[in-house]
Amino acid sequence: MSDALLGDRAPSPARLAHTSDKHPRGTLAELNVLRRHHELCDVILNVGGRKIFAHRVILSACSPYFRAMFTGELEESRQTEVTIRDIDESAMELLIDFCYTSHIVVEESNVQTLLPAACLLQLAEIQDICCEFLKRQLDPTNCLGIRAFADTHSCRELLRIADKFTQHNFQEVMESEEFLLLPVTQLVDIICSDELNVRSEEQVFNAVMAWLKYNVADRRQHLAQVLQHVRLPLLSPKFLVGTVGSDLLVRSDEACRDLVDEAKNYLLLPQERPLMQGPRTRPRKPTRRGEVLFAVGGWCSGDAIASVEKFDPQTNDWKMVAPMSKRRCGVGVAVLNDLLYAVGGHDGQSYLNSIERYDPQTNQWSCDVAPTTSCRTSVGVAVLDGFLYAVGGQDGVQCLNHVERYDPKENKWAKVAPMTTRRLGVAVAVLGGYLYAIGGSDGQCPLNTVERFDPRQNKWCAVSPMSTRRKHLGCAVFNNYIYAVGGRDDCMELSSAERYNPHTNTWSPIVAMTSRRSGVGLAVVNGQLYAVGGFDGTAYLKTIEVYDPETNQWRLCGYMNYRRLGGGVGVMRAPQTENYMWVRKDSVV
Repeated sequence: MSDALLGDRAPSPARLAHTSDKHPRGTLAELNVLRRHHELCDVILNVGGRKIFAHRVILSACSPYFRAMFTGELEESRQTEVTIRDIDESAMELLIDFCYTSHIVVEESNVQTLLPAACLLQLAEIQDICCEFLKRQLDPTNCLGIRAFADTHSCRELLRIADKFTQHNFQEVMESEEFLLLPVTQLVDIICSDELNVRSEEQVFNAVMAWLKYNVADRRQHLAQVLQHVRLPLLSPKFLVGTVGSDLLVRSDEACRDLVDEAKNYLLLPQERPLMQGPRTRPRKPTRRGEVLFAVGGWCSGDAIASVEKFDPQTNDWKMVAPMSKRRCGVGVAVLNDLLYAVGGHDGQSYLNSIERYDPQTNQWSCDVAPTTSCRTSVGVAVLDGFLYAVGGQDGVQCLNHVERYDPKENKWAKVAPMTTRRLGVAVAVLGGYLYAIGGSDGQCPLNTVERFDPRQNKWCAVSPMSTRRKHLGCAVFNNYIYAVGGRDDCMELSSAERYNPHTNTWSPIVAMTSRRSGVGLAVVNGQLYAVGGFDGTAYLKTIEVYDPETNQWRLCGYMNYRRLGGGVGVMRAPQTENYMWVRKDSVV
């Protein structure tokens, strides 16, 4: 190339790399033309009554099924015509077209033949598209059929989604014809779920009896097998005696009568209920998509803060809501009667005994709640049997073992039995009718001890200690375990976590969080466990992470607007309107 053409530009390598976007599309298009003209085809697929011409190399490149057929020692590898059985001919033609064109249309008329065919040919992309299509078609009248279809074809993700849809929409699903046609094993799978979304257990009983009476002759033998998964102890006494106990089918079966007697004992002997806990006494906890998480107060940038923000897992967004009237660090937070309570704390200068109450419907805080009898920061707060409990903390003079509870009807606090140990930075949880006080510090060193309060006896007693000393930890009840995460031991902030099984009275470790977190909030939102904020030993945190019990892993899932140490967390139903939101305009560190 002449110097005149290049001018005075600096020399450059004599090469120009190019990757064509048109080439693969054009090549596929030409290969499809060859197929349609039956040119250079080296195999004919006999499917039903159709002959489909194709090229082995294209089929093998797209489908592991065909690759194994044509490159192995199977007889078909030497045949020019191959018969494929147990597959719909129209579905096969659509899939071969996809191999040559990258295009397919999944619709209601073909999905039930296309998915099994894609499974056979191991076309994973088409399987995923079919499952995505069926997910979008889910409604209460067809979800059980789609669930069975997914189960038959081992589509695990579709099966999981259909299960969740069935549980969440059970009140409508139970009215469908598909529900009445369920085999007994699938009925049991559905009604035994903790996440079944029902207003009361009466709906589950009525659904079971409607299923039974649809074919009494054949199904009567299964009544006890099915009824054992209805949580009869949770029924009202009137319904248990007047409807369940008087039903002729129930009365005529000895095992059913035993289940009714068990429920009666549970209802008649409330003092014995802690000893009678089991699957049938456990309230259902449906995954409520409408739950949101509130992060309240805490310590940020060297001072206590009054800010409050709300996290919606559906959108993964944090939004500011109305702030409290006082700055509060070490605040105790709990939800009672759909109102969020912020108890005590420290405002940066003094210890507080005042309480504020937030109404998400009006986005307003009120201060008309009676104060606690003691000033408290680093206090544990929880709700049990309609009362709000404040546990331990410190008042500026000493670490406390005082416990008091608030009656919202009377707007009064009353003292109950004190703990056996003074505890600040204590975590509290409610499980099985008991109030647990977990870890904390006695004012000298962090604790691993745990004690449990029985409101019926007004008495605390020790249970098994944690494996690790923890103060300023987070705790929450998740899947009938008490989870304790993070905090600080004698030396450093912790990322480790463990959980308590009340039936075996034992603690066992789970995987550590991704960050060390002292002063962390822990809460269950829409059936998922979230760890919020804290201090990692170097910085205050605005990150949150979520725990997956199936994989035993934590993963980061977002950021608050504010960094928060020692803030409280509470979970509430989402407000009916979003118009009230207060948004901070300036930047937040």
